[in-house]
Amino acid sequence: MVLIKSQRDTLLAPLQSVSGIVERRHTLPILSNVLLEKKGDQLTLLATDIEIQITTSTTCTGGEGNGAVTVGARKLQEILRSLPDSTEITVNLEDKRLQVKGGKSRFNLQTLPADDFPRMTLSEGDTKQFTITQKAFRQLIAKTQYGMAAQDVRYYLNGLLLLVEGKELRAVATDGHRLAYASVEIETELPRQEMILPRKTVLELNRLLVDSDDALNITLSSNQVRFAFGNIVLVSKLIDGKFPDYERVIPPSLRNHMTVGRQMLMQAMQRAAILTNEKFRGVRVVLGEMSLKLIAANAEQEEAQEEIEVQYTGEPIDVGFNVGYLLDVLNNVHSDEIQWSFNDANSSALITVPGNDRFKYVVMPMRI
Repeated sequence: MVLIKSQRDTLLAPLQSVSGIVERRHTLPILSNVLLEKKGDQLTLLATDIEIQITTSTTCTGGEGNGAVTVGARKLQEILRSLPDSTEITVNLEDKRLQVKGGKSRFNLQTLPADDFPRMTLSEGDTKQFTITQKAFRQLIAKTQYGMAAQDVRYYLNGLLLLVEGKELRAVATDGHRLAYASVEIETELPRQEMILPRKTVLELNRLLVDSDDALNITLSSNQVRFAFGNIVLVSKLIDGKFPDYERVIPPSLRNHMTVGRQMLMQAMQRAAILTNEKFRGVRVVLGEMSLKLIAANAEQEEAQEEIEVQYTGEPIDVGFNVGYLLDVLNNVHSDEIQWSFNDANSSALITVPGNDRFKYVVMPMRI
Protein backbone atom coordinates (compact mmCIF):
# COMPACT_ATOMS: atom_id res chain seq x y z
CA MET A 1 0.00 0.00 0.00
CA VAL A 2 1.36 3.45 -0.96
CA LEU A 3 0.92 5.23 2.37
CA ILE A 4 2.61 8.55 1.49
CA LYS A 5 3.55 10.26 -1.75
CA SER A 6 5.04 13.73 -1.39
CA GLN A 7 8.04 15.99 -1.86
CA ARG A 8 11.04 15.22 0.34
CA ASP A 9 10.75 18.40 2.43
CA THR A 10 7.03 17.84 3.14
CA LEU A 11 8.07 14.80 5.15
CA LEU A 12 11.55 15.84 6.34
CA ALA A 13 10.59 19.15 8.03
CA PRO A 14 7.99 17.68 10.45
CA LEU A 15 10.21 14.64 11.07
CA GLN A 16 13.06 16.94 12.17
CA SER A 17 10.65 18.74 14.51
CA VAL A 18 9.76 15.60 16.46
CA SER A 19 12.93 13.49 16.26
CA GLY A 20 15.12 15.71 18.48
CA ILE A 21 13.89 13.92 21.62
CA VAL A 22 14.40 10.41 20.22
CA GLU A 23 17.21 8.54 22.00
CA ARG A 24 19.59 6.57 19.78
CA ARG A 25 19.74 3.65 22.21
CA HIS A 26 16.82 2.88 24.45
CA THR A 27 15.83 -0.05 26.63
CA LEU A 28 12.48 0.00 24.79
CA PRO A 29 13.29 -0.32 21.07
CA ILE A 30 10.00 1.30 20.04
CA LEU A 31 11.09 4.57 21.69
CA SER A 32 13.75 4.90 18.97
CA ASN A 33 10.89 5.03 16.47
CA VAL A 34 8.57 7.75 15.23
CA LEU A 35 4.85 7.08 14.81
CA LEU A 36 3.51 7.92 11.34
CA GLU A 37 -0.29 8.12 11.24
CA LYS A 38 -2.14 8.89 7.99
CA LYS A 39 -5.82 9.86 7.94
CA GLY A 40 -7.07 11.24 4.62
CA ASP A 41 -4.72 14.06 3.58
CA GLN A 42 -3.41 14.52 7.12
CA LEU A 43 -0.13 12.93 8.21
CA THR A 44 0.65 13.07 11.93
CA LEU A 45 4.12 12.36 13.34
CA LEU A 46 4.65 11.61 17.01
CA ALA A 47 7.80 10.92 19.06
CA THR A 48 8.25 10.36 22.78
CA ASP A 49 10.86 9.40 25.38
CA ILE A 50 8.17 8.79 28.07
CA GLU A 51 9.01 12.16 29.74
CA ILE A 52 8.37 14.36 26.68
CA GLN A 53 6.05 13.89 23.72
CA ILE A 54 6.11 15.94 20.51
CA THR A 55 3.36 15.79 17.89
CA THR A 56 3.20 17.59 14.56
CA SER A 57 1.20 17.23 11.35
CA THR A 58 1.48 18.00 7.66
CA THR A 59 -0.71 17.68 4.57
CA CYS A 60 0.04 14.83 2.16
CA THR A 61 -2.27 14.75 -0.86
CA GLY A 62 -0.63 11.62 -2.31
CA GLY A 63 -0.97 8.05 -1.07
CA GLU A 64 -3.79 5.57 -0.65
CA GLY A 65 -6.07 5.12 2.31
CA ASN A 66 -5.25 5.39 5.97
CA GLY A 67 -2.67 3.63 8.12
CA ALA A 68 -0.30 3.89 11.07
CA VAL A 69 3.16 2.47 11.64
CA THR A 70 6.33 3.17 13.65
CA VAL A 71 9.78 3.26 12.07
CA GLY A 72 13.32 4.19 13.19
CA ALA A 73 13.30 7.99 13.46
CA ARG A 74 17.03 8.62 12.95
CA LYS A 75 17.33 6.23 9.98
CA LEU A 76 14.32 7.73 8.21
CA GLN A 77 15.63 11.24 8.84
CA GLU A 78 19.12 10.39 7.52
CA ILE A 79 17.63 8.75 4.40
CA LEU A 80 15.48 11.80 3.61
CA ARG A 81 18.36 14.20 4.29
CA SER A 82 20.63 12.31 1.91
CA LEU A 83 18.21 12.56 -1.03
CA PRO A 84 18.23 15.62 -3.37
CA ASP A 85 15.95 18.53 -2.38
CA SER A 86 13.22 18.23 -4.99
CA THR A 87 12.95 14.42 -4.88
CA GLU A 88 9.46 12.96 -4.82
CA ILE A 89 9.20 10.41 -2.03
CA THR A 90 6.96 7.36 -2.03
CA VAL A 91 6.46 5.43 1.21
CA ASN A 92 4.99 1.92 0.89
CA LEU A 93 3.85 -0.27 3.76
CA GLU A 94 4.12 -4.00 2.94
CA ASP A 95 4.25 -6.91 5.38
CA LYS A 96 5.60 -5.04 8.39
CA ARG A 97 8.28 -3.33 6.29
CA LEU A 98 8.38 0.27 5.16
CA GLN A 99 9.82 0.89 1.71
CA VAL A 100 11.03 4.43 1.01
CA LYS A 101 11.60 5.28 -2.66
CA GLY A 102 13.19 8.45 -3.98
CA GLY A 103 14.40 8.69 -7.58
CA LYS A 104 16.31 5.46 -8.19
CA SER A 105 17.00 4.88 -4.49
CA ARG A 106 15.18 2.19 -2.48
CA PHE A 107 15.30 1.61 1.26
CA ASN A 108 13.51 -1.15 3.19
CA LEU A 109 13.07 -0.41 6.89
CA GLN A 110 11.84 -2.52 9.79
CA THR A 111 8.68 -1.37 11.56
CA LEU A 112 6.97 -2.00 14.88
CA PRO A 113 3.18 -1.95 15.41
CA ALA A 114 1.58 1.46 15.97
CA ASP A 115 -0.66 -0.03 18.70
CA ASP A 116 2.45 -0.72 20.82
CA PHE A 117 3.64 2.89 20.69
CA PRO A 118 3.38 4.54 24.16
CA ARG A 119 1.44 7.81 24.20
CA MET A 120 1.46 10.20 27.14
CA THR A 121 -1.96 10.67 28.68
CA LEU A 122 -2.81 14.34 28.93
CA SER A 123 -3.73 15.61 32.38
CA GLU A 124 -7.34 16.45 32.90
CA GLY A 125 -8.90 18.53 35.65
CA ASP A 126 -7.61 21.86 36.93
CA THR A 127 -5.48 23.54 34.26
CA LYS A 128 -4.31 27.10 33.69
CA GLN A 129 -3.67 28.55 30.26
CA PHE A 130 -1.99 31.64 28.84
CA THR A 131 -0.51 32.85 25.57
CA ILE A 132 2.83 34.52 24.87
CA THR A 133 4.74 35.17 21.64
CA GLN A 134 7.28 32.56 20.60
CA LYS A 135 9.95 35.25 20.51
CA ALA A 136 9.31 36.46 24.07
CA PHE A 137 9.35 32.94 25.53
CA ARG A 138 12.43 31.89 23.55
CA GLN A 139 14.30 34.99 24.79
CA LEU A 140 13.18 34.24 28.36
CA ILE A 141 14.66 30.74 28.33
CA ALA A 142 17.76 31.85 26.37
CA LYS A 143 18.58 34.36 29.14
CA THR A 144 18.41 31.68 31.84
CA GLN A 145 18.90 28.11 30.53
CA TYR A 146 22.72 28.16 30.68
CA GLY A 147 22.42 28.39 34.48
CA MET A 148 20.87 24.90 34.73
CA ALA A 149 22.90 22.08 36.26
CA ALA A 150 23.70 19.17 33.94
CA GLN A 151 23.89 16.04 36.13
CA ASP A 152 23.51 17.24 39.69
CA VAL A 153 22.33 14.75 42.34
CA ARG A 154 19.95 17.52 43.40
CA TYR A 155 17.74 16.58 40.43
CA TYR A 156 15.57 19.70 40.73
CA LEU A 157 18.60 21.80 39.71
CA ASN A 158 18.79 19.93 36.36
CA GLY A 159 15.85 21.96 35.12
CA LEU A 160 14.39 25.43 34.77
CA LEU A 161 11.92 26.96 37.21
CA LEU A 162 8.93 28.60 35.53
CA LEU A 163 6.77 30.67 37.84
CA VAL A 164 3.55 32.45 36.92
CA GLU A 165 2.03 35.00 39.27
CA GLY A 166 -0.42 37.73 38.37
CA LYS A 167 0.56 38.97 34.95
CA GLU A 168 4.21 37.95 35.23
CA LEU A 169 6.08 34.87 34.00
CA ARG A 170 9.52 34.25 35.54
CA ALA A 171 12.27 31.81 34.61
CA VAL A 172 15.07 30.86 37.02
CA ALA A 173 18.00 28.46 36.65
CA THR A 174 20.80 27.66 39.08
CA ASP A 175 23.50 25.03 39.53
CA GLY A 176 24.49 26.14 43.03
CA HIS A 177 27.40 28.31 41.79
CA ARG A 178 25.43 30.87 39.75
CA LEU A 179 21.80 31.84 39.21
CA ALA A 180 20.07 33.39 36.18
CA TYR A 181 16.69 35.13 36.55
CA ALA A 182 14.50 36.72 33.87
CA SER A 183 10.86 37.75 33.70
CA VAL A 184 8.32 38.85 31.10
CA GLU A 185 4.81 40.28 31.26
CA ILE A 186 1.84 38.18 30.09
CA GLU A 187 -1.71 39.29 29.30
CA THR A 188 -3.59 36.75 31.45
CA GLU A 189 -3.74 37.21 35.22
CA LEU A 190 -3.08 33.89 36.96
CA PRO A 191 -2.70 32.64 40.54
CA ARG A 192 0.84 31.73 41.61
CA GLN A 193 2.09 28.41 40.25
CA GLU A 194 5.62 27.02 40.14
CA MET A 195 6.87 24.25 37.86
CA ILE A 196 10.31 22.82 37.08
CA LEU A 197 10.83 22.00 33.40
CA PRO A 198 13.30 19.17 32.68
CA ARG A 199 16.56 20.24 31.03
CA LYS A 200 15.77 18.27 27.87
CA THR A 201 12.40 20.02 27.50
CA VAL A 202 14.04 23.45 27.78
CA LEU A 203 16.70 22.62 25.16
CA GLU A 204 14.07 21.20 22.81
CA LEU A 205 11.87 24.31 23.13
CA ASN A 206 14.87 26.51 22.41
CA ARG A 207 15.50 24.47 19.24
CA LEU A 208 11.90 24.46 17.99
CA LEU A 209 10.69 27.98 18.81
CA VAL A 210 11.34 30.80 16.35
CA ASP A 211 11.94 34.52 16.89
CA SER A 212 8.51 35.59 15.68
CA ASP A 213 5.36 37.14 17.14
CA ASP A 214 3.42 33.93 16.43
CA ALA A 215 1.46 32.63 19.41
CA LEU A 216 2.71 30.05 21.89
CA ASN A 217 -0.12 28.59 24.00
CA ILE A 218 0.99 27.20 27.36
CA THR A 219 -1.31 24.97 29.43
CA LEU A 220 -0.27 24.12 33.00
CA SER A 221 -1.47 21.27 35.20
CA SER A 222 -0.14 19.88 38.47
CA ASN A 223 2.35 17.45 36.87
CA GLN A 224 2.49 18.41 33.17
CA VAL A 225 2.92 21.38 30.87
CA ARG A 226 1.74 21.61 27.26
CA PHE A 227 3.22 23.95 24.64
CA ALA A 228 1.28 24.42 21.38
CA PHE A 229 2.76 26.52 18.55
CA GLY A 230 2.44 26.35 14.78
CA ASN A 231 1.73 22.69 13.92
CA ILE A 232 3.65 21.43 16.96
CA VAL A 233 2.36 20.26 20.34
CA LEU A 234 4.98 19.45 23.01
CA VAL A 235 3.84 17.85 26.26
CA SER A 236 6.33 17.43 29.10
CA LYS A 237 6.25 15.95 32.57
CA LEU A 238 7.50 18.26 35.33
CA ILE A 239 10.32 17.60 37.79
CA ASP A 240 8.84 16.77 41.17
CA GLY A 241 10.86 18.71 43.72
CA LYS A 242 11.25 21.97 45.62
CA PHE A 243 13.32 24.59 43.80
CA PRO A 244 15.63 26.72 46.02
CA ASP A 245 14.31 30.10 47.18
CA TYR A 246 15.96 32.19 44.47
CA GLU A 247 14.90 35.50 46.08
CA ARG A 248 17.25 34.79 49.01
CA VAL A 249 20.15 34.22 46.58
CA ILE A 250 19.82 37.59 44.80
CA PRO A 251 21.72 40.18 46.92
CA PRO A 252 19.29 42.91 48.08
CA SER A 253 21.91 45.68 48.14
CA LEU A 254 25.44 46.11 46.81
CA ARG A 255 27.92 48.94 47.40
CA ASN A 256 30.16 48.96 44.34
CA HIS A 257 28.86 49.24 40.78
CA MET A 258 30.76 49.04 37.50
CA THR A 259 29.36 49.72 34.01
CA VAL A 260 31.18 48.32 30.98
CA GLY A 261 30.57 47.56 27.31
CA ARG A 262 29.39 43.94 27.03
CA GLN A 263 31.19 43.16 23.78
CA MET A 264 34.49 44.64 24.93
CA LEU A 265 34.39 42.74 28.24
CA MET A 266 33.43 39.48 26.51
CA GLN A 267 36.30 39.69 24.04
CA ALA A 268 38.81 40.46 26.81
CA MET A 269 37.52 37.47 28.82
CA GLN A 270 37.69 35.15 25.80
CA ARG A 271 41.37 36.07 25.37
CA ALA A 272 42.17 35.67 29.08
CA ALA A 273 40.31 32.33 29.19
CA ILE A 274 42.85 30.79 26.78
CA LEU A 275 45.41 30.56 29.60
CA THR A 276 43.13 29.53 32.47
CA ASN A 277 43.50 26.20 34.23
CA GLU A 278 41.43 23.74 32.15
CA LYS A 279 39.67 22.23 35.17
CA PHE A 280 38.94 25.28 37.35
CA ARG A 281 38.88 28.04 34.69
CA GLY A 282 39.58 30.74 37.27
CA VAL A 283 40.18 34.36 36.31
CA ARG A 284 41.12 37.22 38.68
CA VAL A 285 39.06 40.38 38.36
CA VAL A 286 41.00 43.37 39.72
CA LEU A 287 38.95 46.56 39.89
CA GLY A 288 40.43 50.00 40.42
CA GLU A 289 39.32 53.51 39.58
CA MET A 290 38.05 53.52 35.95
CA SER A 291 40.06 50.33 35.29
CA LEU A 292 39.39 46.58 35.15
CA LYS A 293 42.19 44.01 34.92
CA LEU A 294 41.59 40.35 34.07
CA ILE A 295 44.41 38.02 35.07
CA ALA A 296 44.56 34.32 34.22
CA ALA A 297 47.27 31.73 34.88
CA ASN A 298 47.64 27.98 34.50
CA ALA A 299 49.73 25.07 35.83
CA GLU A 300 52.40 25.66 33.16
CA GLN A 301 53.18 29.07 34.74
CA GLU A 302 51.70 30.87 31.71
CA GLU A 303 49.81 34.09 32.33
CA ALA A 304 47.40 36.36 30.47
CA GLN A 305 46.52 39.93 31.46
CA GLU A 306 43.87 42.18 29.95
CA GLU A 307 43.11 45.74 30.98
CA ILE A 308 40.03 47.68 29.89
CA GLU A 309 38.54 51.05 30.76
CA VAL A 310 35.30 50.92 32.78
CA GLN A 311 33.00 53.28 34.63
CA TYR A 312 33.96 52.58 38.24
CA THR A 313 34.80 54.79 41.21
CA GLY A 314 34.20 52.39 44.11
CA GLU A 315 36.69 50.72 46.46
CA PRO A 316 39.46 48.49 44.99
CA ILE A 317 38.39 44.85 44.59
CA ASP A 318 40.43 41.73 43.75
CA VAL A 319 38.18 38.69 43.29
CA GLY A 320 38.24 35.39 41.40
CA PHE A 321 35.48 33.91 39.21
CA ASN A 322 34.96 30.95 36.92
CA VAL A 323 35.42 32.59 33.51
CA GLY A 324 32.99 30.10 31.92
CA TYR A 325 30.16 31.37 34.13
CA LEU A 326 30.91 34.97 33.10
CA LEU A 327 31.14 34.16 29.38
CA ASP A 328 27.80 32.32 29.56
CA VAL A 329 25.94 35.43 30.65
CA LEU A 330 27.82 37.77 28.28
CA ASN A 331 27.01 35.50 25.33
CA ASN A 332 23.29 35.34 26.12
CA VAL A 333 22.37 38.87 27.20
CA HIS A 334 22.24 41.01 24.09
CA SER A 335 22.66 44.53 25.48
CA ASP A 336 25.31 47.14 24.70
CA GLU A 337 26.33 47.53 28.34
CA ILE A 338 26.12 45.52 31.53
CA GLN A 339 26.29 46.60 35.16
CA TRP A 340 28.42 44.47 37.48
CA SER A 341 27.88 45.04 41.21
CA PHE A 342 29.96 43.84 44.18
CA ASN A 343 30.15 44.14 47.95
CA ASP A 344 33.58 42.55 48.50
CA ALA A 345 35.79 39.70 47.32
CA ASN A 346 34.00 37.10 49.47
CA SER A 347 30.36 37.65 48.52
CA SER A 348 28.24 37.05 45.41
CA ALA A 349 28.38 39.51 42.54
CA LEU A 350 25.36 40.63 40.52
CA ILE A 351 25.25 41.27 36.78
CA THR A 352 22.31 43.27 35.41
CA VAL A 353 21.37 45.29 32.34
CA PRO A 354 21.17 49.08 32.98
CA GLY A 355 17.55 50.25 32.91
CA ASN A 356 16.16 46.68 32.91
CA ASP A 357 15.02 45.15 36.20
CA ARG A 358 13.69 42.00 34.47
CA PHE A 359 17.10 40.29 34.30
CA LYS A 360 19.54 39.34 37.09
CA TYR A 361 22.56 37.04 37.15
CA VAL A 362 24.23 36.11 40.44
CA VAL A 363 27.67 34.50 40.43
CA MET A 364 29.66 33.20 43.40
CA PRO A 365 33.36 34.09 43.70
CA MET A 366 36.07 31.41 43.74
CA ARG A 367 39.47 31.21 45.41
CA ILE A 368 42.41 31.56 43.00
